[in-house]
Parts: sequence; structure tokens; C-alpha cells
Amino acid sequence: MADLFSPFTLKGVTLRNRIGMSPMTMHACEDRSGRMNDYHVMYLGARAAGGFGLIFPEQVAIVPEGRTTVDCAGIWDDGQIEGHARVTGIIRRQGGVAGIQLGHTGRKGSEVAKHDEIDGLRGGSQLPPDHDRGWQVSGPSAVSYDDGTHDNPVHALTVEEIHGLHRSYADAARRAADAGYEWLHMHFAHGYLAGEFFSPLANRRDDEYGGSLENRARFLLEALDAVREVWPERLPLTMRLGSDDFHPEGVQFDESVQAVAWMAEHGLDMADMSMGFNTAKPPIRPPFDRAGFMAERAARVRKEVGIPTMASWNLGRPQDADAAIRDEWVDLVLLGNPALANPHWPVWAARELGHERPFSLLPDDWRWWLENFRGPAESIGLPPVAS
Repeated sequence: MADLFSPFTLKGVTLRNRIGMSPMTMHACEDRSGRMNDYHVMYLGARAAGGFGLIFPEQVAIVPEGRTTVDCAGIWDDGQIEGHARVTGIIRRQGGVAGIQLGHTGRKGSEVAKHDEIDGLRGGSQLPPDHDRGWQVSGPSAVSYDDGTHDNPVHALTVEEIHGLHRSYADAARRAADAGYEWLHMHFAHGYLAGEFFSPLANRRDDEYGGSLENRARFLLEALDAVREVWPERLPLTMRLGSDDFHPEGVQFDESVQAVAWMAEHGLDMADMSMGFNTAKPPIRPPFDRAGFMAERAARVRKEVGIPTMASWNLGRPQDADAAIRDEWVDLVLLGNPALANPHWPVWAARELGHERPFSLLPDDWRWWLENFRGPAESIGLPPVAS
């Protein structure tokens, strides 16, 4: 039986364990360039050294207007490859696998960073298109996000522009391969562009990209096809889906199971099940207080579609993460906030779960010193294992 620390192989890539760091937006690129820098090498390298098997940077934009803020990362230009290569290099050297999540924020872009304030606009608010740090946002339809802070007009993409974005996905995938990424993850969730096409709450189109489930999934499938053509077959191609809007007029989970089945037919290797976030006012409250609630849903996809799955959300307790693997709900767990709070979360989890050699998850030079320390166990500064 697999557990949290079992290796996991997908295509030609083997992870040392089943713990992944979820993409987390850091707003740390300089000069609005979208280029990775020393910050990203430090931040992501630390998680690889801390024992995570799969490490993602933030969502990486396929075009400049696909960012959340002007300080977010991109891969729309060859000049950005060098920074990404530094990140993949440090992750590989510390024993991890570097994954990249490609995406476009759609109507949720042109934002003030969550921790910031600009010209009286609080973090998370949308900057107008004529602002020095803003731009014209786009989406499947001219429908703004309904949180009261994203009130700028939304440009409804033309079919020609949609096809151009699919080419941008493919170009970004080529650069990702050149930068040394070994795992490509498509962001089709969280109310961003692809998830907007999938959801009736954001997609009001009456052409081949709107209306029926098949039409609303078309943007996602064509993006997947574009990437599949250029991404090496030996490397995993996965995606995160906004699988439930928790709204009677939004995406329903049954629809998502069908959509994942179509994606599997188009070459998807693994599904990451998350939430839609296409409305700020869902009438049905998501079960945020329940551990691993998306992993339970991913288990259904794993069983009915027959491909591996992963999930995040409320898996920060080692016992919950391990149970999700042992109970065969998911094949990988992804940690966001827990990975930010504790870059050595895998080592802590190994100690909590009684792993025979918790420091074996670390690079050999670190491992040797920690396994061969002199003096009492508490002398290295770790708290006692919870009873």
C-alpha cells in the first residue's frame, strides 16, 4: 500500500515522495519583466531542500496580460527562460522535480497585490486599464467578476484571439521544456480564463465556445491539444480544474467528471481537482472546515475516469495527507499555505507519522549531519514529536 512517502512515477518522471508544493503567487518579479530572480531560486530551492517531491512556482502567465499583477511571473518571451532555468536547476540539485503551471488570469487580472495598496485601492482590487500598473482584462464574455472590486469592463475574446491564446500556450510549453521543467500543469481553475470558459457564470457565449458542456470545455481541450503537440511525451501533462462553483447555475461536479474524461482522451495524464471560484457569492458554502474535502471528490475521478489524481485544500495535517494517499483518494497531495509556513513540512510530517528515517528526505549533506548529531535529540532544535 502506498503512503505519503512512497515514490510516485508518472510517464518518465519519478517523484521521491507524494508531497507537492502547490503554485503560490509571490508578486516578486522585478521591473515588471515577469522574470524569475534570486528570490525564486531561494524560495523554491528551500522547498526542494526541505523534502518536497514536486515543486511548482506560481501560476506562470502565457502572455503579459495573463498575469495577476505586473510583478507576477511569465514565460511569454525567450528572455524569461534563463530565470526559469535557474529555478529548475536548484530544484533538481536538491532532489526535487520542477513543475510549471501555465495559465491566464482572464477577467481577474490587473490587480493590486493582495498584501499591497495602490492609490487607495486595497490588495486584490482591480486597477483600471489606463493605470500605469493595469491593463484591459479579457474573458469569454463581457461579464465582470462579482466581488465588488473587479468592476472594469471585460473584453469578450474573439474566436481569432482564442486561437492566438492556444498558440501562446504551445509557445510557453516549448520554453518550459527548454528551461528544464519536467512536469507541466494547466491552470483551468480558480476563476481564471480557462475556468471562466468552463463556467456558465462567466461564459455567456452563443458560439462554439459557449452554452453546452461540450462547448464550454472546448477552450480547455484545445489548449490541452496545443500543449500536447509540443510537450515531450515522456513528461507528465496534468491540469487543475475548477470542478465545482457551488452554485446551481455554475459548474457542477458531475460535469467536471465528464470533462476530465474528455481531457484524458486528449492526452491528459493526471487531474488535480479544485474549486471554480467564478463567483464571490456562492449560495452553497464550500466545506472549508472539512479535511481533504477535494481529495474525496478527486477519488471519484480516479475511479470513474481511470487516471491518477491529486488535490489540495485542508491537507496540512500529516495524518490527513497520508490518509488521502493510503485510502486511494489521490496519488499526490499538494500543499499551499502549509508549504509557505514550513519549508521542511515533509520532514515534520515524517516525524509525526513515525517514519524510520525522517531526515532521509533531505539532501545527503544535510541528512548526514542531522542523522549523526552528538548530544540529546532536542539539541538540534526540533520540538518533540506529538504524542
